[in-house]
Amino acid sequence: MPNEKLAIPTRDGTCPAYVAVPNGVGPWPAIIFYTDAGGMRPAMVEMAQRLADAGYVVLLPDLFYRYGPYGPFVPKEVFAGDFRTILGPLMATTGNDKAAEDTQAFLAYLDTRDDVAGRRCGAVGFCMGGGMAITTAASFPDRFAAVASFHGGNLASDAATSPHRLVPQLEAEVYIAAAENDGSYPPAMVERLEQALTDASVRFGTDVYRAAHGWMMPDFPVYDHAEAERGWTEMLALFDRTLHQD
Repeated sequence: MPNEKLAIPTRDGTCPAYVAVPNGVGPWPAIIFYTDAGGMRPAMVEMAQRLADAGYVVLLPDLFYRYGPYGPFVPKEVFAGDFRTILGPLMATTGNDKAAEDTQAFLAYLDTRDDVAGRRCGAVGFCMGGGMAITTAASFPDRFAAVASFHGGNLASDAATSPHRLVPQLEAEVYIAAAENDGSYPPAMVERLEQALTDASVRFGTDVYRAAHGWMMPDFPVYDHAEAERGWTEMLALFDRTLHQD
C-alpha cells in the first residue's frame, strides 16, 4: 500500500510525516519511527515500509521540521565532507526533550486512525533517534509497550536530557543494539545505562553488533547487511511479543 504523506500540528509548528501501513485489513499496532541525523530521505521511508509490511502502522515524522526545508541528503556524500557543518544546524533544532513534546501530537494523530489497534504502541530510533525513542517511551509510559534503540548515542550522559535519567518511568520492554567501538556509546556509558535499567527493574535486552556506528542504515557507507538483518530480526521479535496484547 502506498505511503501516506501528512502534516501533524505540534506546539512549535507543523511536522511533515509519512505513514506506512500493511496490505490487508487492519487494525494493526502502531510504531513511531525516530530517524537518525540524516533526516527524512528515501531510505527512511523504505525502512518504515519494511516495518509496516511486518504488520504495523508506522508513523515516520520529520524531526527537523523546526529547521524548515532541507535535503534530502545523500549520506555517502555528506559523510565524505564535514558532516557536522551540514547536519549540525538541523540537529540543533531538536533533541530528546523536544521529540518527547512532539510525540504528544504524534500519539494524538494515531488515536484518530481507525486502522490502529490498541493504545500501546512501539518506538524505534536510530542514532540520534535512539535516545529520542527511549525518552518518549518514558515520557508516556502508559502508551508504549516496547522501545528499541539501534546505534543510539549519548544514552547515559551528564546532560539534563540524557535518556537514562527517565528510565524509572519506563513501562516498556527495551532493546539496546550497540556497535563495536562506538565513541558515542563507550563502555562507561553502557554500564551507566544498564545499571539504571536494572535498578528500575525494566525488562531489557542488549546486544553488541560486530559493525560500525550506523550499520542499520542501508544508505550509509558503513551499512552491514548481515548485521542489519540480525537487527531486523531482533526488532521484529520485540514488537511481535509486546504489541499484540491489547
